[in-house]
Amino acid sequence: MTTVDYATYIAGLPRVIAGAGAIFRDTEGRVLLVEPNYRDTWILPGGTVESDTGESPRQAARRETAEEIGLDVELGALLAVDWVRGEDRPPLVSYLYDGGVLDTAQLAAIRLQEEELLSWRLVHWDEGQKLVKRDLALRIGAALEALAGGRGPAELEDGLPPKGSVPTTG
Repeated sequence: MTTVDYATYIAGLPRVIAGAGAIFRDTEGRVLLVEPNYRDTWILPGGTVESDTGESPRQAARRETAEEIGLDVELGALLAVDWVRGEDRPPLVSYLYDGGVLDTAQLAAIRLQEEELLSWRLVHWDEGQKLVKRDLALRIGAALEALAGGRGPAELEDGLPPKGSVPTTG
């Protein structure tokens, strides 16, 4: 295959968006959610992976967290990977990392990115799942189960374990 043929081949491949976020909790086990000014539902800190810079999903989650809530925290384990089909956009691969338990000083240091976020709050997950879109609620729920069970990351498709996969619950 010549260089031109290879470039044409690469240009013709399907596009996929990659996003990454982090689940932060407090000592009571509540989950940190942020309220964006561009959606009518709450979300986790995170955003799009900037692949043109060579950024990895883990690096994107850390960068986005620092930008959005002012905390530069080394992230823990990968908790979930979700393939989210798109109707009006290319498919999204969403990576969700453990942001850990924030102490009182870290919570007091949260500073919102005013260009994108209106507020933040800590919620018990039974309340929080009502504040986020269904696909994100499924993803967060699976990630929290993986975290609680000490298992590897949840493999998801549109928030649910794919047929034939090993469930993350025990």
